[in-house]
Amino acid sequence: MGFSGDQKGPTTTTTGLTESESTVLLSQKNIPQDTYHLGYIIYFTLGLGFLLPWNAFITAVDYFSYLYPDASVDRIFSVVYMLVGLTCLLIIVFYARKSDAFVRINVGLGLFIVSLLVVPVTDLVYVKGRVGLYDGFYVTVGAVGLSGMADALVQGGLIGAAGELPQRYMQAIVAGTAASGVLVSFLRILTKAVYSQDAEGLRGSANLYFAVGIAVMVICVILYNVAHRLPVMKYYQELKIQTLNEEKEDTGSISGALSRSTLFYIVGRIKWYGIGILLIYIVTLSIFPGYITEDVYSETLKDWYGILLITGYNVFDLVGKSMTAVYLLENSKIAIGGCVARLLFFPLFLECLHGPKIFRTEIPVTILTCLLGLTNGYLTSVLMILGPKVVPLQHAETAGIVIVLFLVMGLAAGSIVAWFWVI
Repeated sequence: MGFSGDQKGPTTTTTGLTESESTVLLSQKNIPQDTYHLGYIIYFTLGLGFLLPWNAFITAVDYFSYLYPDASVDRIFSVVYMLVGLTCLLIIVFYARKSDAFVRINVGLGLFIVSLLVVPVTDLVYVKGRVGLYDGFYVTVGAVGLSGMADALVQGGLIGAAGELPQRYMQAIVAGTAASGVLVSFLRILTKAVYSQDAEGLRGSANLYFAVGIAVMVICVILYNVAHRLPVMKYYQELKIQTLNEEKEDTGSISGALSRSTLFYIVGRIKWYGIGILLIYIVTLSIFPGYITEDVYSETLKDWYGILLITGYNVFDLVGKSMTAVYLLENSKIAIGGCVARLLFFPLFLECLHGPKIFRTEIPVTILTCLLGLTNGYLTSVLMILGPKVVPLQHAETAGIVIVLFLVMGLAAGSIVAWFWVI
């Protein structure tokens, strides 16, 4: 791999394969079945779970905007969540090999539960539906930041773990993230239809989002601690341990310098996949949800307009992320080219604000929003599946975490660009 220092070259067999490659090929004949697709279902649910807190905060924006009318709630939430998550991920990337992903994920899931509890508890003991109590807003922003920290721990760990597994498990996680948005969007539609559209109705619907979020996170804790006991998961964990042991035999004791060389090697191998994901989320977060909820308006649909646009985005994001289960684009150059082509969404959405009257209507905005979700979902899924597979198995976890780092960098950059590009 081009590492410096004294190393023993990998031993080859009579077939011309390394011992590690031969071991993998032989062991693949005895892979346990994922009985009843339990592993897939668990990873799908975990993907749904780790984005549910973010979706709950964002989807309850009308409640927070009512309580804190002088704050740009969507954009502040986005910046805080993404920057905290980015900072934590940077730390995780450099110390991933020194920490246990199992512990990181469990701690993150616990922090998600705490962050979701903050909103209803703050409402119950302090805010009580009253407008303008900005101490409550600062506490809520703190909960958003805590949720961003939890996201870094959980998402980084899960994507890293899925990178060591067959591609269907990465596809399950990615599809689960999209299902999270769909679930919360339909909850939002349900509550808007059922609850009265006054202060108490907004309060009740927001508390419902967070109650559902807490329940799902508890389920995620249980499922995650069951997953590693499944025979198929045990098999891949043992395969990872075996591969790591063989790497240590080949390289001797792994020094700090070698670890750093390994990280640079991984980044070099997956950088274009990461850049593609970075571009995807700069474009998406620049437009969604801020533009959708604050910059366009419909005389006909009124406050239903933003809700329906968010739902349309989330549904098509799920469609895109599910499509890779049917057809996976394996040409990474085309996929990355598609990420660059998505920059065209900027002038197109700008036309919907300042262009001819025909563009400043509901239909063009709705079509563009659905296309934004579809391309976001499909291209994300393709690159997340392909990226960790371009490095050896023993480095797949770190590769997955690095890809998530690119993703969060895109989210953070996009949430900042969202403040400026429509001006």
